[in-house]
Amino acid sequence: NFHLPYLEWFRNRGWCVHVACGGDPVAVPFADSVIPCRLHKKLWSPDNFKTALKLRRLIRVEDYSLISTHTSLAAFFTRLALMGIKKRPQVASICHGYLFDGDTPFFKRTLLLTAERLVSAQTDLLMTMNSYDFWLAKRYKLAKRIENISGMGVDFSKFNKHTSDDKLITRHKYGIPDDAFVIIYPAEFSERKNQKVLIETMTKLPANCVLILPGRGALLNECKALTDRYNLAGRVIFPGHINDMGSLYAISNAAASASRSEGLPFNIIEAMHFCLPVVASSVKGHSDLISDGVNGFLYPYGDAEACAGAICRLIESSSLHQELSRNAEKTAELYRLDNVLPEVIKQYCSLS
Repeated sequence: NFHLPYLEWFRNRGWCVHVACGGDPVAVPFADSVIPCRLHKKLWSPDNFKTALKLRRLIRVEDYSLISTHTSLAAFFTRLALMGIKKRPQVASICHGYLFDGDTPFFKRTLLLTAERLVSAQTDLLMTMNSYDFWLAKRYKLAKRIENISGMGVDFSKFNKHTSDDKLITRHKYGIPDDAFVIIYPAEFSERKNQKVLIETMTKLPANCVLILPGRGALLNECKALTDRYNLAGRVIFPGHINDMGSLYAISNAAASASRSEGLPFNIIEAMHFCLPVVASSVKGHSDLISDGVNGFLYPYGDAEACAGAICRLIESSSLHQELSRNAEKTAELYRLDNVLPEVIKQYCSLS
């Protein structure tokens, strides 16, 4: 959905907009054409190379002026499709978070970095979202021009206002006591998002703490089993995929993240918009949003003890919680869609 304001901007200015995307075919607002693509997370999947050939034929037929790529896998195969085309369109690639930093295993890091370097010549403009990715892109010269942007912008208008009665109804819906201290972490259940650390953290927190883990993914059942093993039934809630995330942010007292790496995470910005101080792993993306002790706390990646200690500070001091809440809301305003969209559009237009 964060693409839609950009599609709308181009469409309203007379551009013909085509969207290529993976997954099941769906109608995309503001798109003149939607091209379904088969992409698999396994880099060497034959379907990925078939998709690159499909895109290559399409690019030659349609004679596009500008191509914008997102997500590492789709961006790589789209730019691979452009190799060898003499009069190719201008290409803007938006990096939502590189996965080849210094803590990535050597083989994976080498493979992913090599892939990015291979298609760097097809990248006229690369936009990164955090300081570490910007540094990586500059160091390895991953594009002809590299700029750092403030993410894609978050549309806060999608969130409804919630009254005290609304909040009580939502808490009761999930069996959460009125006096519980609620922590929220919406994310896909994966190794990188690392919900297991927060489940372990719950064993070190007071009994009135509740953790909400919205989302779905490959490791959901494994996390549920871990919750049972720690006897945390009722204290760790798995509501599944939620469309109205605002209702869950509204009943929460703090947000948390245990992620291995990020680009510029929407869930953190959204939580801050709801005045939630954030306790997050000290990794790229998080450290761009969170100033330790100002609008939240950063803890060493994977350290459940340190995570619990930071959350306890928020529980024990209402004045500290209030101060960090105010500062979190101010931080979120910097990433409001109205503020960010003109910045990103300016970069796009520098190519057209």
